[in-house]
Amino acid sequence: MEENRQVFEADEDAYGGMNVHIKESMDSIKFIAMLRASISQWTNQEKKGVWIKLHIEYAHLVNDAVKEGFWYHHAEATYLMLVYWIPQTPHTIPANASHRIGIGALVINDNGEVLVVQEKNGIFKGTGVWKLPTGVVDEGEDICDAAIREVHEEAGIKAEFVELLAFRQSHKSFFGKSDLFFVCMLKPLSYNIQKQDSEIEGAQWMAIEEYAAQPFIKKHETFNKIAEICLAKKENKYNGFSKVLMTSAFSTKRTYLYYSQN
Repeated sequence: MEENRQVFEADEDAYGGMNVHIKESMDSIKFIAMLRASISQWTNQEKKGVWIKLHIEYAHLVNDAVKEGFWYHHAEATYLMLVYWIPQTPHTIPANASHRIGIGALVINDNGEVLVVQEKNGIFKGTGVWKLPTGVVDEGEDICDAAIREVHEEAGIKAEFVELLAFRQSHKSFFGKSDLFFVCMLKPLSYNIQKQDSEIEGAQWMAIEEYAAQPFIKKHETFNKIAEICLAKKENKYNGFSKVLMTSAFSTKRTYLYYSQN
């Protein structure tokens, strides 16, 4: 086969789409020729979506792909994912991830005190508001582990996950995405606070009633309801969701299901 009729190496997915692997650098002339030959072959084979994972070292090919009808699907630090729809029908390519996941950590010690922090940055900077430690769940990280990590990072407290107490969904948040925020209860395994100097202005143990009585907390409905849940949990008048490792019908990998066991 002549070079200008070469097609890209690709794997077919479960939906009739082709996932392209570009493993070597090439100039625009070769890239466009191979792309057109590939699309022609896959059209004859009645394939559907075409996905090109273009690593950052091949970024010079982005403009060529866009001119051939590809569009951006999503980007990460080291690559850009481009997509193309072959059939003359509306495409059914799924949208990029729609949500960011955040956590808030309720850490209560044996004295009925809650771990609270003041932030140096963000919307709480300079407000004097004491809040629960919060953070964003990393890719591939479980919610329960994210809560433990954030508490240790912000306040130097080691803790273990107890329950998932509540969650909130909001929209048009971080980069226009929706947001899921999970409130987790943790049990402290250490008590000596060592705050994160770069992000945290202050950290302390505070009576949970004092935390809940802050004007900012009382003023805002969601914060106030979360505080009420925290107070109820302290009095053993609220049951959250425990974590249980299970497998699904689609994978042998064990994942957490959170549910009430009471």
